[in-house]
Amino acid sequence: MAGRTTAPARRWALSALAAAVTALLPCIESGPVRADPPPLYPVPYSFILDATLSALQGPNAAPPGTNNWKCRPTAAHPEPVILVHGFLANRNDNWQTYGPLLANNGYCVFALTYGNDSGGSSAGIVGGLGAMEASARTLGAFIDRVRAATGADKVDIVGHSEGATMPYWYIKQDHGAAKVAKMIGLAPLVHGIGIPAGANTGSNTGSADGPALAEFFATSAFIQHLDAGGITVPGVTYTQIVTRFDELVIPYTSGIVAEPNSTNITVQDQCPQDLADHLSLASDPTAARDVLNALDPTHPAPVQCSLVLPAIGAVSSGSGR
Repeated sequence: MAGRTTAPARRWALSALAAAVTALLPCIESGPVRADPPPLYPVPYSFILDATLSALQGPNAAPPGTNNWKCRPTAAHPEPVILVHGFLANRNDNWQTYGPLLANNGYCVFALTYGNDSGGSSAGIVGGLGAMEASARTLGAFIDRVRAATGADKVDIVGHSEGATMPYWYIKQDHGAAKVAKMIGLAPLVHGIGIPAGANTGSNTGSADGPALAEFFATSAFIQHLDAGGITVPGVTYTQIVTRFDELVIPYTSGIVAEPNSTNITVQDQCPQDLADHLSLASDPTAARDVLNALDPTHPAPVQCSLVLPAIGAVSSGSGR
């Protein structure tokens, strides 16, 4: 009769329904499978291009992912990261890679411009000009502001060039060791550079009161005072990342600190095809992985080598974390 379901048909339908429910049970019990969220910010690895584009954003711009004063450190990353730019740079053009990279990895990230009378509150076009002792005081005030805003006891510092040198003074000479957990320097010149024949280093060469450029040389009072008795301070972990193709820090080994609690990395020892120079080291994906590993040494990841060109940066490294 039409509309009547036979017993075999009913048994088949019930069996099919039971099989479907059984197949769905693991999904119901374990919940939906969630993929990792995508990075919040694109991460570029091209130094010159990104530094040039950042200049179009105006003097008060900051790198993506930085200076979120509502950010609160997590148990996984309890120390905020302070980005300290190099000579003739500012917070925006120097840190187009590291601002988004560190933010995507769960860090509270802050960047300042110093050495141009900005007091660390605004970017300015060119920074790092003033005497490094004065810049160290500016850095100290900025660190105090970050600690007050985030509630953190200590910060980690990632610096480049002058920004990988001046903070060592802050830690050692300005009692910054109580406020810094890790110091990570890209292309530092903590032992100073040689004076080329015939070079005019300015009338204040050898004086710690002189401008930053004069203080870069190994003969300056700043470098001699920094190096006297050792650079590192107990309680702080130091990492220096250098490149053999550094055309500004000569010799590049000026950035090597062979002291306790100090690790030194030459990128070409990891990746021979890495041709990063002084500039592109700030956007080098190999160095970036080294920085992440230094910030979180309990969860290291292997570096992924790629071709990196002087000044230009990585030829192809993708974008993301």
